[in-house]
Amino acid sequence: MNVFRILGDLSHLLAMILLLGKIWRSKCCAGISGKSQILFALVFTTRYLDLLTNFISIYNTVMKVVFLLCAYVTVYMIYGKFRKTFDSENDTFRLEFLLVPVIGLSFLENYSFTPLEILWTFSIYLESVAILPQLFMISKTGEAETITTHYLFFLGLYRALYLANWIRRYQTENFYDQIAVVSGVVQTIFYCDFFYLYVTKVLKGKKLSLPMPI
Repeated sequence: MNVFRILGDLSHLLAMILLLGKIWRSKCCAGISGKSQILFALVFTTRYLDLLTNFISIYNTVMKVVFLLCAYVTVYMIYGKFRKTFDSENDTFRLEFLLVPVIGLSFLENYSFTPLEILWTFSIYLESVAILPQLFMISKTGEAETITTHYLFFLGLYRALYLANWIRRYQTENFYDQIAVVSGVVQTIFYCDFFYLYVTKVLKGKKLSLPMPI
């Protein structure tokens, strides 16, 4: 554990709380990609199966349970409690375009050909692209609410902080996880354009808007 790991976890948790708070207060999930939230729930489910087999620390266990609960509550609110406000017409990203290659890569590139290890690897690869349906939805509608952009910012910040965590671990422990690092870099790259728009527009009080696709 180091400060970058802790800050990354807190940034991730804050992102999820912001999203849940936005949905609960407004009783509306317009502008939020349900497909991205399904993918994140799948990420946590396949990654945290070790809750049933290994105990690392109270902190580790509590954070995993909280992330799982937040993910599934979010999915429930989008597809259950507030489903009438869900913008399904614009949440049209084809999930098979992500799931099929991720599943294939998980079987080809992993550290151990065991069920738990393959599922863990699957979760790492899937997390790197899980935000794409949300970014696709924003590009399709041409804009995003401020609270949604805050959610995306802290989600991206979490990944950037984890990159710093891996660098620190390599320096202090000589530990290097190639699968996690490469996937994390890919995920961070997807956020780069958004980070620029967030700093130049949202932080200046402007609404994030994008050119509408032709």
